[in-house]
Amino acid sequence: MNADARSLRERLFIAMQHLLPQHLLSRLTGVLARSGFQPLKDWLIRRFIAHFAVDMSEAAEPDPGAYPHFNAFFTRALREGMRPVDAAPRTITSPADGAVSQLGAIEDGRMFQAKGHWFSAAELLADPADARLFANGSFATIYLSPRDYHRVHMPLAGRLRALRYVPGKLFSVNQVTAESVPGLFARNERLVCLFDTEHGPLAMVLVGAMVVAGIETVWTGPVTPAGRHVFNVDYQLDAAARTLQKGAEMGRFQLGSTVILLLPPGVANWDEALAAGSPLRMGQRIGSLSN
Repeated sequence: MNADARSLRERLFIAMQHLLPQHLLSRLTGVLARSGFQPLKDWLIRRFIAHFAVDMSEAAEPDPGAYPHFNAFFTRALREGMRPVDAAPRTITSPADGAVSQLGAIEDGRMFQAKGHWFSAAELLADPADARLFANGSFATIYLSPRDYHRVHMPLAGRLRALRYVPGKLFSVNQVTAESVPGLFARNERLVCLFDTEHGPLAMVLVGAMVVAGIETVWTGPVTPAGRHVFNVDYQLDAAARTLQKGAEMGRFQLGSTVILLLPPGVANWDEALAAGSPLRMGQRIGSLSN
């Protein structure tokens, strides 16, 4: 495909993103993904495996027919030992399988998206006070492709401080939309999870996308969208608020998207070998702690 044809195709794809009923399509996808009707769920799972070349030898349950519905397959566990977590005390580890979308410094409260586009921490977190915690800090944006393992894990040990659901659009998340939709990650529906660590605050933002059937955490289960309103859950005074160790599961995507990490200034040194497009495995080192 030549450059002009590719450019036209990408423009049409972006135009469709604006025209399609994003939330309706995602809800319908959710219904299909939760269906236990065996001929349908078996067909969906096997077609998905073939199309995206999913490596089922890594799965704790390698038999596609054993999953009760598509969501169970998509959020499948891996076999023991498939993703060893770098246990060195001063490492920051990847929270997910995927690829680096961008990583670097938070400059003037903004993070680089792609191709001249930036978005602000205040918009992403939907709270200027929380954004100030990360002023001049560091961020890493990690994209999960359809074939990846879709459980999200802790890059550092942390105690849960707060959860915030932020309603929004459901644009597809990929390189084309990142380069073409301004403020993509701060416009899409997302779940902001804030933790306190020994090294300062940590934000993990799970970004929704078109046909993502849901996002869940290990402490809430599936998070039900609250219509057009932001909702907050404060765990700071909750004696039962949990501490999650580095490498522990914290959430899942039911059909995948993107995780964005934010750390305060003077905490993170990202590995110099990492750049946009670098492949990642959950648990591998992506940086080191400065403090």
